[in-house]
Amino acid sequence: MKKIAFQVDTRLAKLLSENYRSTERALKELVDNAWDADAPSVNVFLPEPMTDNPITVYDSGCGMTEQELLREYLFIASDRRKRRGELTAVKKRKVKGKKGIGKFAGLMIANSMRLETWSRGKKCEFSISTKDFENATDIEDLPINLIVEDCDQDTQGTKITLSDLIHGLAFPNPEKMRQQLLQEYGREEDFDVMVNDKALGIDDIQGNYTEHKAELPSAGSVNLEFTVSSQKGKLKQPGISIRVGGKTVGSPDFFGLDQEDDFPPKLLEKIYGEVEVDGLFDHVTADWGALVENSELYQEVADYIRPIIKDKVKEEYGREMNLAQARLKKRINERLAELPEYKRQYADKAIKSILGRYYGEPESKVEPIVGVLLDALERTDYRAVLDYIHDAQHSDIAKLAEALTEFGLAELAIVAEQAKSRLEFLDRFEELCKRDDTEESVVHTALEKCLWIFGISYSVFSSNKTLKRQVEDYLEKKYTGKRANKRPDLLLNANFANEYLLIEFKRPSHSLRHKDYQQATAYRNDFVPYTNSEMKVLLVGGKRGQDLPPHYNKEPNSEVVIFDEIISNARNQLNWLLVELGGEAHA
Repeated sequence: MKKIAFQVDTRLAKLLSENYRSTERALKELVDNAWDADAPSVNVFLPEPMTDNPITVYDSGCGMTEQELLREYLFIASDRRKRRGELTAVKKRKVKGKKGIGKFAGLMIANSMRLETWSRGKKCEFSISTKDFENATDIEDLPINLIVEDCDQDTQGTKITLSDLIHGLAFPNPEKMRQQLLQEYGREEDFDVMVNDKALGIDDIQGNYTEHKAELPSAGSVNLEFTVSSQKGKLKQPGISIRVGGKTVGSPDFFGLDQEDDFPPKLLEKIYGEVEVDGLFDHVTADWGALVENSELYQEVADYIRPIIKDKVKEEYGREMNLAQARLKKRINERLAELPEYKRQYADKAIKSILGRYYGEPESKVEPIVGVLLDALERTDYRAVLDYIHDAQHSDIAKLAEALTEFGLAELAIVAEQAKSRLEFLDRFEELCKRDDTEESVVHTALEKCLWIFGISYSVFSSNKTLKRQVEDYLEKKYTGKRANKRPDLLLNANFANEYLLIEFKRPSHSLRHKDYQQATAYRNDFVPYTNSEMKVLLVGGKRGQDLPPHYNKEPNSEVVIFDEIISNARNQLNWLLVELGGEAHA
């Protein structure tokens, strides 16, 4: 059996170098190598456009020995993390190099790359060019001349020089380079990155940069600088870093803007900066991980910073938000025009708030939210649901979701709103019953269309013109002349099953007696000429007298109730319904 092996064409190195979308991203890969080398600083020098000057990347890291060059750097696609772990040896940084191909990044930009590295009193140097790859057939046979010579024992670091820049590619842009590096290394305390001798700064971010200095009464001197980014996409580690005594405290902060309902969460991702407040030193935790909770000094600083950021964000994105509102209003103008003037003004204000809150979201996502808002203004059932959701806790939302599986949105809203309305009715009716001067006619008027108060089974009964006329005919014939002042207050109702309900109302201050009961049941007999259907008699008064018959001596389909009982029972049923829907019981 004959053994064979793969061969690797030298073209592989060139292909690997083309794995980057821009020259700036390729150069960033070389800066990542400096990070992995525990370098405290790195400086990138970019030439002026249309010149022959080279690009250099110089770091002050630990450098590489001859053996490290041979066994690691020139070992293509070797994963450093498997050899040395996830963290660097000295500074315990998280290693960025993963694929072992970043060494070829420079060849995307230039035809020639020279590497110089100093470590432990030795300087190692070699050069490589794209022509070398073209002249060799196997990458393992590629000739590389390594020069090793003595150097100062204290000198260390690595320098990469890229010359003969490839024509057809745009010159690397220093501003764009700084913006990319700032995203990755702008918050790092022990890694100084410079581009053309300028350290990375907050003003390097594309957008609206501002700087403010102030002397606060308690916190003292405050130096704030930040940028509201105008570039696409969100920033890495957005927010305002708090520096005390030159040292960063905890994670970037938004000083309460992230808790405000009217501030768009998407725009929080556009804020990048830092504030220096040495007056907070005594309020920093021992591990420098945060400020102590409930710090009044921090609150003073937050109250100063928050409106400044809001104004700058509005300055940068206000016009876009206004244009978005105009586009949306153009599509919903017909519905807005149908609203009353006072509701239209509220709708305009609410739409602005929604567009602000959901800035950056697709209009196809925002438009349905505005649609629900207009539904809420047009229909009370939708408004009731939205009010409930707004006030609900997380557990209440779970109950609402469960209830929605049984009822539609509008139906559920109607049930809840009706229950609350009926509870309010009971409160007013109870006040009415407490008054000694309340007459039967007043009670009759209040309950004529509210038979639900007597129970669920009574809510299906209703009166009509015919039934009212029958009662009037009966009373006019029987209670005339001297008996007119004894005319009772009767209500005759019927349901779809053709069952009749006759209610006699007494004053809430009246105590029901046996003769009242006898008279009420007698009315049933008097109405026989009008119908042969079954008729139930209900006698309603303020109190029960001592001589009322016990339940076992009452006639069939007759009942005596008092106002306090029916109000209490109705209130219990409605409160149960509200609790089941996830609300709170009415007092």
